[in-house]
Amino acid sequence: MKPTLKEQIAQGKTLVSDGAWGTFLQAKGLQAGECPEWWNIEHPEAVFDIAKSYIDAGADTIETNSFGGSSFKLEGFGLADRVYEINRKAAEISRLAAGEDKYVLGSIGPTGKMLIMGDVTETELYEAFKEQAMALRDGGADALVIETMTALDEAEIAVRAARENTELEVICTMTFDHLATGEYRTMMGVSPAEMVEVLKAAGVDILGANCSNGIEGMIKVTEEIRSVDKDIPILIHANAGLPILQGMCTVFPESPEMMAAFATQLAAAGANIIGGCCGTTPQHIRRLAETLKTDKALN
Repeated sequence: MKPTLKEQIAQGKTLVSDGAWGTFLQAKGLQAGECPEWWNIEHPEAVFDIAKSYIDAGADTIETNSFGGSSFKLEGFGLADRVYEINRKAAEISRLAAGEDKYVLGSIGPTGKMLIMGDVTETELYEAFKEQAMALRDGGADALVIETMTALDEAEIAVRAARENTELEVICTMTFDHLATGEYRTMMGVSPAEMVEVLKAAGVDILGANCSNGIEGMIKVTEEIRSVDKDIPILIHANAGLPILQGMCTVFPESPEMMAAFATQLAAAGANIIGGCCGTTPQHIRRLAETLKTDKALN
């Protein structure tokens, strides 16, 4: 049996994660308005190719094509009754690509519902996250990554649902914007420091940030987390820079070399698992892996 992620980190290892999925699916033909998660059923070979490309690039962990796999999100595509099937298949595909030695992180994104607005109850959120988490576990995920969260109450419920209904390690990342004041906050006003104790109390094993920022900005986010907890493992999935609109296309400007240039500094700030989010490709992950593994070999 391979060690857990926390055990790997405790041994001093910096792990490399994968990169973007959504933009990769679009490159393979996903159309606007189409359900990305349904591709697990209709185009499993394309989903496998994405997962395998990151493994081949040197990733130690890969996610699953299940970010929008909650009943709330799938309901919009008429697929709310297919949650278990879609999520289990997502994990099975990534498991096949990862083999037994690499790690599969079951991706769970926000539901799009807000407790503060009264359009969902805590129980309804809990049950939706529970359903998705159990399906991903049954498909072979090693851990669950609850990601791109902006509301702390939703993140806390998701962590609890995963912790209480599976035996898997639970990761949670929130999405922080860089404000004009220099601070980092989610859309709902949560700071990196504020999330730590709440998510730890909910049972999280690893926490961190994804999306919104390029890798340089994630250094400050990581430092803020470390200012309140020097031990909790941290996962960072950075965008390939801030998006730029060129004509009708959204472009992420950071090249693999630009991103890799900050990888060692991010690890030194306290990040234990480093990968990419929007705009990153297998080439970005390959350069991150080369940089981080070379740095480890020299120290």
